[in-house]
Amino acid sequence: MTDEIDTTVDGPTRRDTLKYGGALATGTALAGCSELVGQSDERGAQSGEGTYSVTMAPMGEVSFDSPPESIFTRLTHHAGMAFALGRGNDVNAMHAPEYYDKLWNQFTPRLPGVTLDWTGLYSSWEPSKEKLYDLESDVHLADPASVNALDSWNAEDVEEIGGTVSPWFGNTYSDRHDEPPANWADRYEYYGLWEMFEKVAGIFQEAERYEALAEIHTSLLDTIEANLPAKEERPTVVMAGMSDIEGMYAYTLDTPGFLTAHVRPLDPIGALGDNISSGDVIDMEVLLEADPDVLFSLGGMHPETDLAGIRSSLRNHSAGSRLSAVQNDRVYPQGARYQGPILNLFQLEMTAKQLYPDVFGEWPTYTEGPYPEIPADEQLFDRQAVADIITGDR
Repeated sequence: MTDEIDTTVDGPTRRDTLKYGGALATGTALAGCSELVGQSDERGAQSGEGTYSVTMAPMGEVSFDSPPESIFTRLTHHAGMAFALGRGNDVNAMHAPEYYDKLWNQFTPRLPGVTLDWTGLYSSWEPSKEKLYDLESDVHLADPASVNALDSWNAEDVEEIGGTVSPWFGNTYSDRHDEPPANWADRYEYYGLWEMFEKVAGIFQEAERYEALAEIHTSLLDTIEANLPAKEERPTVVMAGMSDIEGMYAYTLDTPGFLTAHVRPLDPIGALGDNISSGDVIDMEVLLEADPDVLFSLGGMHPETDLAGIRSSLRNHSAGSRLSAVQNDRVYPQGARYQGPILNLFQLEMTAKQLYPDVFGEWPTYTEGPYPEIPADEQLFDRQAVADIITGDR
């Protein structure tokens, strides 16, 4: 049963200052104080006297009078962006909050002074319109096209929430460059993780925080690029969800989109054939045929994942025991695909060490617990600097 609430707006509220600037259902109207908007900069952000706007597909131009405070999210790449900007605890909804609170807090112990609590939030994989009225969020950091694709929502519902409660601002189909719903296709664009993060930072007027984190990210990518082994020296890899080794969800490494933003810069060799697409279920025989040098276990960093049990099951399996990755103890954990910028930094470092230990230092043998302590001289980015950006101490 959904809560019955009064959705009538009797007078101005804080969300009346948040002007929804993208056309949703009809593709015609641009709401907001457009006469106050000045010239756009290279990030798609515009500013004017008393208002500012940021442009991102599929919403178009979205205008604000002040940075949003309470933040609705669905997927964790958006929640992770709020976290990176020091706004993680302002998130009021997300998909599987208990699961992702535990996963994100595998990484926060390595960031001095950074805390995060997503427990007890509204689980928003398929949100109700009534609940969005109840939450009264200042921004819906979610893709309106992906919400429109839910069976319980239509374009009119999306437009109603965006116009009555607060703007939508998000992009989901950049995850694998999937096709959006047909009624959104002509306004859709795909973004890289950090490109999208820059736009999200714009709505919170946090350009300096974004730029400081982006500098660390760029430096990390430069380090990786400058030290990559020759192609013929790189391992073959399979990345899969391995909670059931008899039926694993496999993900190809060369699929475009931000789900592999922590793997693509390292340019390993995908072991699966061209007949396998991301999200396909494979069995042990297919995996043995691929016989990867390295096997990535998605979600293996989560405290409820029995990574030691997965490794043991592989060693005791008639086919799994013959895998090169199993015989050479190269079954490694991964964190989250919908990772956000901070987890992206950790996962770039982690994956670099897992793939190329002779170059970037070895990844410690891991079975459980938080992200391992890495010796200071083997860290690929400065934890204290990242923590200071998140907390506002830099």
